[in-house]
Amino acid sequence: MKNVDQLFDKLKKSPFRRRFHLGPKEQTYLAEKGLDRILDHARDFIGKRLAPAKPERDGKQTPFRGHPVFIAQHATTTCCRSCLEKWHGIRRGHSLPVQEQDYIVAVLERWLRGEMTERN
Repeated sequence: MKNVDQLFDKLKKSPFRRRFHLGPKEQTYLAEKGLDRILDHARDFIGKRLAPAKPERDGKQTPFRGHPVFIAQHATTTCCRSCLEKWHGIRRGHSLPVQEQDYIVAVLERWLRGEMTERN
């Protein structure tokens, strides 16, 4: 797993990753549900969609819209096992232990907090 500060510095240099931001619908949803509830959703999504050793539809399991977590996953390269391996050093082919899942949620939380700050 990468140092989160270094990861975010690297993400800032990626034109593709920089283009992801929460839209008005996702901002409203985040405000109404609250960050803690959204992070509960993130844990559930990670557990079901990324944690298995061979996730179903890997590389296509994370939609590009519809939930703040999905957008955050694409912005932070936590959207599929290939990105996790390339950007975070989390290798494919093994079930993600709780420590790695917690790391992913922490990365998502940092990005979501940044979006909340930018939009206020």
